[in-house]
This record gives sequence, C-alpha cells and structure tokens, in this order.
Amino acid sequence: MSSGTERVRLAVYHGFARTGRAPSVPELAALTGLALDEVRQELHALHGSHDVVLNPQDNDQVVMAHPFASVPLGFSVMGATTLWWGGCAWDSFAIPHLLQDEPDVLVATRCPACDTPHAWVIGRDAPPQRGTQVAHFLTPMHRAWDDVVHTCANQRLFCSTDCVDTWLRRTAQERGYVMDLGTLWRLARDWYTGRLEPGYTRRDPDSAFAYFAEVGLHGSFWGLPD
Repeated sequence: MSSGTERVRLAVYHGFARTGRAPSVPELAALTGLALDEVRQELHALHGSHDVVLNPQDNDQVVMAHPFASVPLGFSVMGATTLWWGGCAWDSFAIPHLLQDEPDVLVATRCPACDTPHAWVIGRDAPPQRGTQVAHFLTPMHRAWDDVVHTCANQRLFCSTDCVDTWLRRTAQERGYVMDLGTLWRLARDWYTGRLEPGYTRRDPDSAFAYFAEVGLHGSFWGLPD
C-alpha cells in the first residue's frame, strides 16, 4: 500500500472512530495534504483492496469502512459521546474491541421478523448474558464481497431461531448460518485488531479460516469442515 493510500485509509478510519461519520473528500484532502483528485484515486484503490466500500452512484461517498458504516443497516452503536451506524451484527459487536477509549457501547437493533427492539451493553471483558437471541448470517463468506452491502445488511440479530425461520419463510431465503451471542462476540473480538494502526493488512484466507475455527465456527459457510 502506497504512503498516500495509507494516509487516506487512516484518515477515513480515524474520522469514523472520532465522529461516527465518513470524512468527505475535501476533509480527507485537508487531513492528508493530498489534492482532491489524489484522494479520489486513493479511495478507489482502497475500494479495490476491500479496505473501504464506495457508493457506486457517488464514488466520493464512503459507505463502509468495516466495522463502521455511513448508512443505517439495522444497528446503532452508542458510545460515551459518539453514535455510530454498525454495518452488521458482527461489526456492531466489534466496535468496542477496536476503540480502546470506549470500554463498552450500547448496541441497539430490531428483530427483522417481528420488529421487537433489542439492546445490549457490549464490552471487551465478556459476551452479553446468554439469552434466546441469535445472529443469522445469510451470505456464505466466499460470496461476501459479491455485494458486501447486501451481505452486511443481512447479518442480523433475531429474538430466537423461531424468528429466523419466520423471516426466512417470509422472504423466501435459504437458511445461512445461526450462532448464539457468545459466538458472535468471540467472532467480533479480534477480527479488526490493528485496523486503526499504520501498516494494517487484511487477513489472508488461511489466517481468516484459522480465526473462524478458533472462535467456534464450522462448516462450508465459513470455508471450514463440518
């Protein structure tokens, strides 16, 4: 990654972390000392490497820089003074692990099946208390970047497996992967470690598969044995 690309990446991520929103192209230019066209070029490079997701209708807009989102996708994440949109269940649970100045956050959402509101205080020390709620991920990991916004919008939290089944029948979708909140918390805990630091690189497939197995996932959905 070139020095300009890395400067833009860090400016995007630190902007999200600090304010809860994506910096604009002019803001990124001011933060990095790059010209506007250079910022746009670097954003395209970051989009190509899956470090950010740009709006296909407006390439100046950063839609996602996981675990942050600039559009509502079903989750709000409230810190001490900042409100973020969580990109999905996974990302929402990851935010307090990434932001060391936030010992915990309030993650709020609604069940897609019955619209029941849910909220959890998510911290770094332990998963939320066990209940009937579950996470359902619709898209297998090998297809996640085919349409990453759709993938994230369908990583949701439900009241129970019964609500998952109700939603799948109503939407004519095939079941993806269901996990309890403890597994979701473990998945989120270290996935983005280092993302706010200079020189961060995304996990390669082998290290990603090893991480998935370590936190208790299994099956072809994750590229793992059953």
